[in-house]
Amino acid sequence: MKYDNIKCTAIIENLALVTEFVEECADRFGLDAKKKFGLLVAVEEAFVNICNYAYPNGEGEIELSCGADGDAFVLEIEDKGSPFDVLSLPDPNTTLDIMDREIGGLGVYFIRRLTDDVSYRRENGQNILRMVLKRTPADVA
Repeated sequence: MKYDNIKCTAIIENLALVTEFVEECADRFGLDAKKKFGLLVAVEEAFVNICNYAYPNGEGEIELSCGADGDAFVLEIEDKGSPFDVLSLPDPNTTLDIMDREIGGLGVYFIRRLTDDVSYRRENGQNILRMVLKRTPADVA
């Protein structure tokens, strides 16, 4: 499995750099437009969360790795920030009126819903968020 990588400082100003990198990798893999859009939303949510919360004492670095695993596109986002399993958060109650909902929580909800598989692990002092999007039969044709 070959991966393309990018490292950058975890600051909002690098969001365009990150999304362009992921979009280029997804295009090379042949991910369909709908799945690619979902991937880019999920990446934006994860990146912004890291920028806002992972490094409370200052700026830190983030590394993204994209690649193919058979018929699946795999993206891993690594940071050395505070340990935090973003997937431990509960889904927001989307049945409530927007004015009755608690603020926040939709980003993680989008990450879960817009990927085929998502997992978190803490390894060697790093948070690693893994997102997998499977190729659809139309992509292969």
